[in-house]
Amino acid sequence: MAIRKSAIKQAPPRPELEALLEQARRSGVSEDQLREQRASFVYGNAPENSGITKESARAAASSLRLTRA
Repeated sequence: MAIRKSAIKQAPPRPELEALLEQARRSGVSEDQLREQRASFVYGNAPENSGITKESARAAASSLRLTRA
């Protein structure tokens, strides 16, 4: 069997991207940002003609209560 080269190559260095990623890791996410992300996820994954609006998704995300197991 022939020896094959790996199809996956190492990504080129991107120092600007690495700096932005490190900054994002250190900054964290606020409760308001997390709530808006939840609403965006709900709205973006809702079926067409479901009647879900961005505002109704926001209302649901703000009333959502999570508990720790």
